[in-house]
Amino acid sequence: MAAGSETFMALGLLDESSKGVSGIPRVLVLIASVLEKSLQKNEKLLEKSRREDAITIFHGSRSPSLSIRQYIERIFKYARCSNSCFVVAYIYINKFLQRTDSCLTPLNAHRLLITGVMAAAKFLDDECYDNAYYARIGGVSTAEMNRMEMKFLFSLDFSLYVTTEVFMNCCLKLENEGGKYQNGDADPRLWPRRRPARQR
Repeated sequence: MAAGSETFMALGLLDESSKGVSGIPRVLVLIASVLEKSLQKNEKLLEKSRREDAITIFHGSRSPSLSIRQYIERIFKYARCSNSCFVVAYIYINKFLQRTDSCLTPLNAHRLLITGVMAAAKFLDDECYDNAYYARIGGVSTAEMNRMEMKFLFSLDFSLYVTTEVFMNCCLKLENEGGKYQNGDADPRLWPRRRPARQR
């Protein structure tokens, strides 16, 4: 677990007060980078295929003016949730995208991010703000926040527990890639697989 501790320390997960050069934990910078690269890749794929993305409750009418990084910094500043919430939110978002056969786009990324962070904060942290406060942080109405939360949770089958192994794999991937995520897709190896039943 020593390697895990080093990874957690490097990402700013062990010492919540440790900040990167930009004033936010390194893990947030890496998550923003991975998500932004995923957006770029998905935009190109949608453009090439001339396929239109299915509109969901998470789609805004236009792309927000804030970049993903600026949005993460905003959430970090005002939500005051633990740094681990952002890693868990990233895991939730990937799980959501896999289960709904969706892709991250400039129209849905911000709303998925605020919903994922709120769900993670409610699950992980001892204290967290209510939906109305997260709605203000995210720039959506409370009614929208409530609907997005319900859709998100039902899509995840309310399965919010993240194993230590999945969390560690995600952190290692973020640390190893160092913001140079190669293809932007969710890594299916991060998700737990059903173990075969024991034979007697």
